[in-house]
Amino acid sequence: MPLRIELKPNERLIINGALIRNGDRRSVFMIENQCKFLRESEIIFETEADTAAKRLCVTLQLIYLADNPLEADDLFVRQANQMLEAAPSMAPYILAIQDELAARQFHRAIKRGRDLIAYERSLQQRLDPARGET
Repeated sequence: MPLRIELKPNERLIINGALIRNGDRRSVFMIENQCKFLRESEIIFETEADTAAKRLCVTLQLIYLADNPLEADDLFVRQANQMLEAAPSMAPYILAIQDELAARQFHRAIKRGRDLIAYERSLQQRLDPARGET
């Protein structure tokens, strides 16, 4: 069954690693085969990854989109270990991500990464209310 995707004007989408930007009008198209894709609302660009959790989510995106994600897998492990050393309370979030990766549910792992970002933001707000608002 095809997947129907509707893009807003100028909205971006990654399909199998290619970044696509919609034109100046809303458009609808169908994906009729298996592919890897992320909508703009799901994407964290490297330039936006200004926290450890966001950088980890960029790595999760690489794992999801890559044909052979061995390097990204290694990077994920290093990043996760560093985060656990700095904030052991992140363990349940990182474990949830690892569980999804082990089950090869990469898109769900990215969603669990969003939970980690929200938790990281709450920690930042407790430590420095002005900094946690970003």
